[in-house]
Amino acid sequence: MSLYEALANTTVTICTDLPFRVNSLGLWNRSERWTVNATTPLVNFSFPLQNYTMPILEFEMTLMFVLTELTHLFLKIFGLPALAAQLVAGILLGDAGLSRIVKSSSHHDVNPIFPFANQEILNIMSLFGYIFFSFLIGVKLNLGLIPKSGKKALYTGALSLSVPIVAGVGTIILLHSKWFLNGQEIVQLAFLTAMHSLTPSPVVVCLLTDLKILNSELGRLALSSALVSDLCSIAITSVAAMAAAVQQNILKGIRDIVVMVAYTLFVWLVFRPFMFWIAKRTPKGKPIKDSYVVLIMLAFLGSALLSNWCELSFIIGPLMLGFAVPDGPPVGATLVNKFDFMVNRVFMPVFATTSMMRVTMSLPKAHKRTVLAATIVTSVVYCSKFVASLVIPLCCKMHMRDAIALALILCSKGVVELGAYTFASDTWIIFSEVFDYMMLTVVLCVLIVPPLIRLLYDPKRKYVGYQKRNLMHWKPNSELRILACINRADNTPAIINFLDASCPTRDSPIAVYVLHLVKLVGRAAPILISHNLQKITLSNNSLSENVIISFSNFQRDNEGAIFAQVFTAITQPHYMHDDICTLAIDKATSLIILPFHRKWSRVNGSIESENQNTRTLNCRVLETAPCSVGILVNRGHVKYTNSLASPNEAYRVALIFLGGSDDREALTLAKRMAKDAYISLTVIRLVDASGDEDGNNKWEWVQDNEMLKEMKYNGAGYVSYVEQIVEDGIKTTRKIRSLMDESEYDMFIVGRRYNVSSPQTSGLDQWSEFPELGVIGDMLSSTDSRCKSSVLVIQQQQQR
Repeated sequence: MSLYEALANTTVTICTDLPFRVNSLGLWNRSERWTVNATTPLVNFSFPLQNYTMPILEFEMTLMFVLTELTHLFLKIFGLPALAAQLVAGILLGDAGLSRIVKSSSHHDVNPIFPFANQEILNIMSLFGYIFFSFLIGVKLNLGLIPKSGKKALYTGALSLSVPIVAGVGTIILLHSKWFLNGQEIVQLAFLTAMHSLTPSPVVVCLLTDLKILNSELGRLALSSALVSDLCSIAITSVAAMAAAVQQNILKGIRDIVVMVAYTLFVWLVFRPFMFWIAKRTPKGKPIKDSYVVLIMLAFLGSALLSNWCELSFIIGPLMLGFAVPDGPPVGATLVNKFDFMVNRVFMPVFATTSMMRVTMSLPKAHKRTVLAATIVTSVVYCSKFVASLVIPLCCKMHMRDAIALALILCSKGVVELGAYTFASDTWIIFSEVFDYMMLTVVLCVLIVPPLIRLLYDPKRKYVGYQKRNLMHWKPNSELRILACINRADNTPAIINFLDASCPTRDSPIAVYVLHLVKLVGRAAPILISHNLQKITLSNNSLSENVIISFSNFQRDNEGAIFAQVFTAITQPHYMHDDICTLAIDKATSLIILPFHRKWSRVNGSIESENQNTRTLNCRVLETAPCSVGILVNRGHVKYTNSLASPNEAYRVALIFLGGSDDREALTLAKRMAKDAYISLTVIRLVDASGDEDGNNKWEWVQDNEMLKEMKYNGAGYVSYVEQIVEDGIKTTRKIRSLMDESEYDMFIVGRRYNVSSPQTSGLDQWSEFPELGVIGDMLSSTDSRCKSSVLVIQQQQQR
């Protein structure tokens, strides 16, 4: 029997001690020993710890977390998010699972594991966590995305809200004409129509994050549409609540309206400028002071109390306050770093689990007509919302699978619905049977929608190489487009040096698109910023200031030969490869340059730092890139090329050629570099001593020889060609070591040749430390040598 039925139909007497006793005397105290009734099974026990709030709270939370983690270990096999595990754990612990078993075994109406005294404590904790979660979501989201979202997102968000509301209201009117619904039933159906018409942005953000498509084109469109819908729904809900308050009590309603209007003005005219003032007073790269954090937390708690006092949803005030906090560093980043883990890993699991523990998994015995009407209305509203979310994307010629995935995202359910239904059940807005049904719809959505979206939408699909975008198919004397990625500002000199060595001229210019990658902190939505080098207006807090200035000067020094455009991508590390590959497609680049994850000291050549996130990023780009990729290893010694070098000193480049598509791609780049009078190029070909070439290897050998003809017979000026016969990997290693020890070259260029077997590299794969560099590239980048030469490892575009 649910609490609602007990209060409505029967009189329940519950005895409890006031004030609550918090701490017990311990398990080993005589008065705290377990007692077992010998006439009943062993499970019929009562342990005195249940009379103390702190121990039982700790036991309840431990039980929730253990069961949630065990459930998540199983459900994540099917690609389901952590929320699904929390909901399933709530069902297993609630009236449908453990609670029913304990009650029936102990012959008591009260579950000793979740006693009445501790239910209120759990409810307060979960409610606080939900309010805090709403505030942090507001901090992470940027309302400035709405004006920039475009017509597609604007119309999709508006249509996905208005159409289901109209369809739901029409269905309620039709049901009322047939079944003569009473006032309470109409209120419940109207509430369900409103809830199923919403597209809560917190739900969409969590879903996109779990699916790892927040940074994709579909994810950006879904988030922008959800923000539009959410802002409209908040406005409509607030107006409706104020109108209802005025209808019940005019004076109180007018007072609440005046208070909320004053609160809104205070938030945007006083609180938000105060946040910017805090940001200006905070040193760059530092978090804000703890005293400011305390003030913000007091404002957050007061906003929740004010919303509840005005009889609005208790999350309206904190959400609005969160929107007023500037996202990103230093204010938003500090709040997220301090509280995000606690809220999402402690409070929200308790909230989701306790919400589902209220559900009784049984067929409705009362209010069957209301449940049937709710089923009809929610089905109509959900279907109409799904269709409405499809209209604009299909009119914009979006792929059908992507449009369906977008509609599923906008129709998804999550923590916002859990909170709304729980609050409605506690305040008797909906019957307990309707509450059970609505909570089960949330569970079904959480279990079904994520796998369907994974099945329909693959963000890697757009990177499939239908066109050949590599250096070998680049038309001579045309613009060469290169995407250069920068993780740290100190990557800039090495990138500029490479571009300078690539022989940019007015007849054959280079268009370089520079992407500065910055880790996303304190924001939910990733940001891609395009900087105009012609109009440099930088603030003191510009993240890419040094990068922009460097490439602006580089473009000015090579006017007509270099066109540079700088972008800043602020996103999570595991989404950065999406930004890189998407920009490479949009700009039709032939080559992506990535910095190596190690940083060498300029003084003694030792390793200063390693960034594993950068290494993971490089590997992901190599797997999904729509064009050729180069990894640039800067050993801490940058010798400038023709723009700054003296006329008597050439920049010496060595190309180590073994054969294959990657080596031919590297040779194409080296040929371009050799056109520069200040570049001295040496092509070193390592030839297999056996000379056995057959089948596919024969065709590869023919292509290699054709590419090397110009170097063999037409070499002139600063271009030289050397052949070295090697029998096995040992001889190859000796040759490479000798080249490194001589320190004769400023840069080595090699092909990656990943998973390409040849006698020249036999037995070397197992000694390779960094497979992303290939066998030869890994050897040239080894820490065993003090060689300061830079290394460029080239992988030709992978045709998928």
